[in-house]
Amino acid sequence: MYFTDRGLEELAQRRGDESVSLAWLAERLREFVDLNPDFEVPVERLATWLARLDDDED
Repeated sequence: MYFTDRGLEELAQRRGDESVSLAWLAERLREFVDLNPDFEVPVERLATWLARLDDDED
């Protein structure tokens, strides 16, 4: 189990029944990076990955 799995499990348990917009998520990620600038690159990579999930892999 990766260390991050615990955070993901907590997220699913605590917020799993909620619905949020991607705009809301993007704003929370911006807030997180503002408070934790060392995580800018991983958050940016995650956001890019999520944005491109439906792209065809040619």
